[in-house]
This record gives sequence, structure tokens and C-alpha cells, in this order.
Amino acid sequence: MPAAAASKFPLTVTEVAGQPVVELAKKFGTPLFVYDAEIVAERVADLAVFDVVRYAQKACSNLAILDVVRRSGGVVDAVSAGEIQRALAAGFKPGFAEPPQIVYTADIFDRETLELVAKHEIPVNCGSPDMIDQYGAVCPGRGITLRINPGFGHGHSQKTNTGGQQSKHGIWHSQLADCVERAKRSKLSIAGLHMHIGSGTDMEHLSQVCGAMEAAALSVGSSIHSISAGGGLPTPYREGDKKVDIAAYYELWNGVRERLAAAFGHPVSLEIEPGRYLSAEAGSLIAEIRAVKKMGDNLFYVVDAGFNNLARPILYGAYHPMAVAYASGKSEGATQPVIVGGPLCESGDIFTQEDGGYVRSRDLPVAAIGDYVVIGVAGAYGAVMGSNYNSKPLAAEVMVEKGKVHLVRERQTFADIIRGEHIPK
Repeated sequence: MPAAAASKFPLTVTEVAGQPVVELAKKFGTPLFVYDAEIVAERVADLAVFDVVRYAQKACSNLAILDVVRRSGGVVDAVSAGEIQRALAAGFKPGFAEPPQIVYTADIFDRETLELVAKHEIPVNCGSPDMIDQYGAVCPGRGITLRINPGFGHGHSQKTNTGGQQSKHGIWHSQLADCVERAKRSKLSIAGLHMHIGSGTDMEHLSQVCGAMEAAALSVGSSIHSISAGGGLPTPYREGDKKVDIAAYYELWNGVRERLAAAFGHPVSLEIEPGRYLSAEAGSLIAEIRAVKKMGDNLFYVVDAGFNNLARPILYGAYHPMAVAYASGKSEGATQPVIVGGPLCESGDIFTQEDGGYVRSRDLPVAAIGDYVVIGVAGAYGAVMGSNYNSKPLAAEVMVEKGKVHLVRERQTFADIIRGEHIPK
């Protein structure tokens, strides 16, 4: 099956997830995240050929998103005590069922999380040798999986590269034999292996993991009953970006799984762990234009959303498609080069920048104060990375499902922001 066609993004929109942008903004205010539940469900279905679709909820962990994943047949990965609690609150069940509905994957145990996985019988995917010892001390006799750093990585940014010796993630491949011995001492069974080399990797780099996984699994032996291909599936952000060929990717991994199953004499489950792939395209961020400024040769649209709402551009120059939604409801307009920035007292608060902080203009329709900029493909690493910088409240979030609009996170109030703060007396 060939890769999906290149993506196209309009420069003007009147609707998001089938709902009028102007009405959403008037009812819920801006900045506003809008999620399309149908797209999340479709992305889970895209990956149904894999035995297990395990959502990396760090991409977007709103309870409503987790609920859609659960109802669509997905399970969940958690990287903190808070994410374990979110998964439980969304209806995922703890325990060692096959497949487990919640797995904790990390490079350390903080004290709270170690207590939580022990209490709720949450399976653990260990990313450091020390985790094996710490887990074995409180949960001897249980099964674990190991996250292996194969010694190489790749991603759309160095900051999303999770493999190689500059990455803190995973157990270094040459330490695998030592980890097997550690597990034996703690009477832990190594039931599976996991590899994830980065977010936004291409098919060539994704396929390189297959050989590393096969070699690692064979070195551990027949205690292995599952392998995880990790995540990192590319997501289209720019005009012309193509979606990953899921069928071809599955065939690579299914070959590994079948060879391991033959070597071990028992079935081996094949997991995939998407995060951004499931939620990114489902989300949009609506911001209102509050100033149109001429600065020398540059024209700025200054909107009421900043990197406190969507940090990807300032973190690694991430590109997001943008469109104008006119307050009047008109559907098109002549374009002009503009720079889109936010309200924060920070020079880096620019949505149209490249890696390294280089500001670039973008051709967008001529717009005025009161019109809206809709930032697309914002459903991953958007709201979850929100902050209160400049004492700005976290944005409201809504979900559209079957034509109905649901408020799934209320906008923060000032009282929410300062709750827990105290002036010494």
C-alpha cells in the first residue's frame, strides 16, 4: 500500500472540526484548543494491524482524549505518577492482563511512582538498570519489559532524538546482559523489549530499529513474549508532507516478530506506541488577532496565544500550518507576508520561526484586529506543555464528537493560578 497523499492546508477557514470558528471563539473565548474526536479514532484504526496500539499520552493527556483512545480499542503508556492517575481516571484498568491497559515507561522511579506501580500492579518498562534493582526490591517475582537504547537515534529535531549516546533514554544496548543478570537476582522476568529512537523519524531510520530489536530479543531469550516498535511516526505539518506507509512499516516489524516467535517456540505480541500520530492532526489552536503592527519591513499579526499555549515553535522551530478565520465569516482574502507572534514579554514568542530562533514570514490572508488565526496540527505537545508564564491562564479545551461540542477543560482563572501560593506572615 503506498503512502498517503501529500497533505494540503488551506489559508482561510470558517470551521474547525465541523464547527464555526467564530462561534467557538465567542462561546469559549480564546486561546482555545479544539479537538476532533473522529480523527483520534481514525488514527487508532489506522494502526489496527498491530496487536496492541499503546497511546503515548504525554502527547495530549486530556481525559477526553484518553477516553476516545480507550473506546477506540487503544491502551495507554504513562511516564509519571500523574499520567498513571490520569489513565485510571479515564477508565483504563490496572493489572497484568494481556495486553496490560496501563504501562509505566520511564528512566527513573521517583518515590511516588514506585509506590503507585507497586500498589496498583502497573507493569513497568525499565529505561535504566537502576530501575530494575529498585523495582525488584519492592515487587520481586513480577515481569518487566526493558526499553533499549540501540546506540542510534533520529528525529525531526535533535531535541526529539531519543537514541544514541547523547540521549538519556533507555538502557544502553551493551548493558543488556548485565540487566538480565540484575533481573535474575531480583527474581524478575524480562517479558518484553521496547525501542523508540525519536519523534518524526523517517522510514529508513525506523526500519533500522528492527535489526537491533531482533538481536536484543534473541540475546535475552524465550522469556520475551512482546516487542514494542515504539512511536515516532511522522505527522504531516507542511504542504506536501506525506503520511507514513503503515502497511510497509508493519511488514518490517511483523517479519521480526515472526522470526522471534519461531526461535522461541511461542507467539510474540507486536506493539506500537504512537503519541503525536494519534492526536496531532485532531487538534487546532484558535487565537484572536489583537494587533497588526508594521516593524520596519515586517508586518506582524500579534495574537492572544503564545508559547505558553504552544511551545513547539520556540522549542525547536517546529512548523505549524496556519489559516485566517474572518470574524465576518468570509471565506477568502488576498495574502501578504506576515510574522505571527504571541503576547508574551519574550522575543522568542513567535510562531513563524525556524530551528535556531530564526524568524520567518508566512504568506497569510490580509486580516484585521478581531479576526482569528487558526494554528493547525496542534493536538500534540500543545496544551500538555502549557504554562503560566507571564501569569497567563491555561487555555480552555473543547472536543467535538458526533457534531456535539463539549468543554473538556475549563479555562484557568487567576484564582487557579495562585492557588497554593502563600505570602509569609
